[in-house]
Amino acid sequence: MINQVPNLETCWYLSPPWGKEIPPLEVSLLEKVYVTTTKSFGYCCGVEWSAKGWNYEIVSGNDNLTVLGREIIGTGNLQLITKEKPVFELGELVEFRFHGDGPPARIVQGIQLICDSWFYCIEWMSPGISEKGDEMFRSKDFLARVTDYGEQRDFVRSDQKPGIAKIYICV
Repeated sequence: MINQVPNLETCWYLSPPWGKEIPPLEVSLLEKVYVTTTKSFGYCCGVEWSAKGWNYEIVSGNDNLTVLGREIIGTGNLQLITKEKPVFELGELVEFRFHGDGPPARIVQGIQLICDSWFYCIEWMSPGISEKGDEMFRSKDFLARVTDYGEQRDFVRSDQKPGIAKIYICV
């Protein structure tokens, strides 16, 4: 009997969680926004896909807020707090290498600016399936946040496979 788990995992990681087309963002990274729930202004320093759609990380004063798109209003003003732009884009296919047996291809599902470094959210652990096959469950920590900075450079562009970047990380 052929073990279909590796094929299933490969399909899982290559299938964007948002479906065929990536939904548009409500605001841009580093855009000044008005948060309607707290009645305050802040800047969008990150975005990450969730089951409810895009979650936005907003820096407002000394607080970091995580809100949905319907809770913010963009102003169109960008704050250039970093010279570097993100290396990768949302939805980009990357190769993820770590200490594990899973397939290497992954999709960038989030980008965040933390301490002047861009971090990328990559799904590193597929969901589990019950023995009957009727339930799916996943860990709370199914996303890894990795950066393209550091001595070993977690992210490296690959000239070997056009359109696929390589990520080197030990998890």
